[in-house]
Amino acid sequence: MSKLLANLLFILSFTVSVTAFADKVEMTGDTLQILIPTVALSSTLVYEKKSGHNGTQQFVKSLATTLATTAALKEITHKKRPDGNNYKSFPSGHTSATFMGAAFIHKRYGIKNAILPYVGATYVAYSRIHAKKHDTIDVIAGAAVGILSSRYFTTPYKKLSVNPIVESGGLRVQLSKRW
Repeated sequence: MSKLLANLLFILSFTVSVTAFADKVEMTGDTLQILIPTVALSSTLVYEKKSGHNGTQQFVKSLATTLATTAALKEITHKKRPDGNNYKSFPSGHTSATFMGAAFIHKRYGIKNAILPYVGATYVAYSRIHAKKHDTIDVIAGAAVGILSSRYFTTPYKKLSVNPIVESGGLRVQLSKRW
């Protein structure tokens, strides 16, 4: 893993630790909403600087789809927020953006690099419920929008993909190689 990505992930974990203990749950969620997608985009610039910017293009497509889908669903559903502030509760935009970033890292660079971003994205979902901006269904839908957009537009960077598949009888691993 590059030093830049390692440093960005350290900042992410430090931000979560410090602000969570300071009882600033909502502020931490707001910070992570920007930080996790930034780490995802930065990873394409670090890992792929010599091989083109295919990952950057995939990131932009994933982010644009996530943002457009989230905005459209908010307008269509017109769901009132738990705090009564407005009618744009479904789905959670913070959650969709952070899970999009975590899922992008997962699909492009592997699960090892995505564990901390997934933890951060889960924290963001919690922070939105804690702040009474969303219900559980709002953050679940936001996570689904973000994950699905990244899964659709993103390909593995190393051309080798290892995917766990959960089945009724257990778990299997699928290996695939692009030629």
